[in-house]
Amino acid sequence: MKKMDINRSGRSLVLWLTLLTVPAFAGNPDRAGSAGATQLLINPWARSAGMGLANSARLRGVEGMFGNIAGLARVRKTEIYFTSSRWLEGSGVKIQSGAIGQKIGESGVLGISFTSINYGEVQVTTVDQPDGGIGSFRPTSGNIAVAYSKEFSNSIYGGVLVRVASESISNVRATGFSFDAGIHYVTGPTDNVHFGIALKNVGPAMRFSGDGMAVQGLLTQGSDQLTIEQRSDRFELPSQMNIGAAYDWNINEMNRLTVAGNFSSNSFTKDQFTLGLEYGFRKLVYLRGGYTYEKDITDDKLRQTVFTGPSAGLSVDLAFGKEKASVFSIDYAYRATNPFSGVHQVGLRLSL
Repeated sequence: MKKMDINRSGRSLVLWLTLLTVPAFAGNPDRAGSAGATQLLINPWARSAGMGLANSARLRGVEGMFGNIAGLARVRKTEIYFTSSRWLEGSGVKIQSGAIGQKIGESGVLGISFTSINYGEVQVTTVDQPDGGIGSFRPTSGNIAVAYSKEFSNSIYGGVLVRVASESISNVRATGFSFDAGIHYVTGPTDNVHFGIALKNVGPAMRFSGDGMAVQGLLTQGSDQLTIEQRSDRFELPSQMNIGAAYDWNINEMNRLTVAGNFSSNSFTKDQFTLGLEYGFRKLVYLRGGYTYEKDITDDKLRQTVFTGPSAGLSVDLAFGKEKASVFSIDYAYRATNPFSGVHQVGLRLSL
């Protein structure tokens, strides 16, 4: 019989997550573009990106470190995941991501993830040499996260995550940190009903600093050279709350169809609704599709996002080892955009 009681730690996590949610989402679409570190809104994992993250309530393994950290608790023993993304095909931006999750004790899982964004080389220009030719630099941005997730009962999973984000050019840098927290609730006769809530990217404001914020000059002719440093204004992080639900229709031992939905409340952009489907055949091949809607997404003049809504994905899971308990997966995901030619993601996952 399934254990339905939530222990004291589980109740405390639910209460803490609820209290944090209240002050974090007072934003509106008029603030779009005023947040910084928007890299924190990029889903680096191909498996869940194929559904547009509609499956936030059903995430399992290390990819939960983006959508809902509670999913990390579903790591069986050890899980390693790497994904390479061609972000906005044609822009030249590439993203590399990796994560590892390790079971600790009977019910806890420790996870570490990283994301690195490569923008290519940019020519150095000055007022006197606006066409460059005096060198180049590489803008960089990325983040690294450490997380812990736990199975509180047969029905309740929860976790917390700390993430450090960094963005820089040759002489200016900003570094900050944020917190995520999430809960999964699983019920149904075959654990086929899923609910989840996650709070993401909650942290103090960031600010750019460095030699690039200073300028040298003469106060008056013949005076000593002075260095004047300007201070950049602080910018807030793009806080977000995800509320999701999913239902698994186990047609038979060979076929499964999952219907999933997610609502994203964004503090600096428009709220989003995502619906998705996943079909699994013999725990071997998985086909996914999703559609993300926000206000004016179909209007090219009023749309405030590069994404146009559709997403799709494919996974092949190859079981091996004793009792076929270990799995090696190849994942692919595509998200439609306008302009540019979409986002392409390829992932390799090893679950032991």
